[in-house]
This record gives sequence, C-alpha cells and structure tokens, in this order.
Amino acid sequence: MPAPRPGTPPQPASPDLLRAVFRRHAAGVAVITARGESGPVGFTATSLTSVSADPPMLSFGVGTAASSWPAIAGTDHVGVHILGEHQQELAATFARSGADRFGAPTAWREGPEGVPVLDGVLAWLVCRVHARVPAGDHRIVLAEIVVGDPAGAGRPLLYHQGRFTALRD
Repeated sequence: MPAPRPGTPPQPASPDLLRAVFRRHAAGVAVITARGESGPVGFTATSLTSVSADPPMLSFGVGTAASSWPAIAGTDHVGVHILGEHQQELAATFARSGADRFGAPTAWREGPEGVPVLDGVLAWLVCRVHARVPAGDHRIVLAEIVVGDPAGAGRPLLYHQGRFTALRD
C-alpha cells in the first residue's frame, strides 16, 4: 500500500470522506429482515458485526430515514441473512429504494418468530433485539441470536468500491 502522498493535506471529517474511505473497505453483504405492520421489510447491510460469543450477539446499523426503520424500531426479532456471490441481484433489490423486495423473484418464507427468512442464502439467523443505540443519523441494533442455519452452499458476496463483487482465488 502506498504511503500518503507528500503535499496532500488530510481532509476534514465529512460524509464524503467517510464514504470515500469505506469504499476501500471490502465488506460482507447481509440482508436484514423484519415483520412490519404492512408486511415484511428488509434492507441490504454491510455493517454486520459479531459482538459477543456468550451470549451470541451481533450488531448492524440502520438509517433512521430508511423505509425499514419503523419496522426495525418496533419489532422484537429480526432476520440476518449472509448472501452468497450468486445473490448480487438480491442484494441490489434490497438496497434499492422503492423496490418490491419480497415480490418475485425473491424466494422467502415465514421463519421462527414470524421473521421473513430468505431462501438460498449462505446462512441465516433469527435474533432478538436487545438494544437500539443512537449513532448520528443511524441506530446500531444489538441483537441476540435465537436460532439459525449456517449450512448454505457457496462463497460470500462482498461489497467494495461501490459495487457487489466476489472473492478471487
């Protein structure tokens, strides 16, 4: 990795700086789902993080302006789905504002606790929401794992430089 260029001044903190830096950070892709008052909701997330092994907990971020936020804010349980490299279109659908995320061709079923569970993912979890922590224009959701299935086949989908991509050997 090249050293910082001499004579290039650091940039002050801004949303653009944050976005530019995190475009360089490769992240796994997940879809978070919940049961809303008007039906299932969900969104693509790259902020998924393991928090604790005992008890098993994770976290993810969600924007308070997101269409899924009211359901996430009011639910006790969420679904967490790890996407495979074959699911770029699914990731794009759940990232797209105004998309019919649960319409065809999305394959899903009602899972434990009534949480929408997506078919064909590498792994899924149903989690009990433990806390919603304010963080600027987002909330960090802390959730304890209740049940899941890690047995899906394939390789993980990644997000890097503003696009979905796959691992290279």
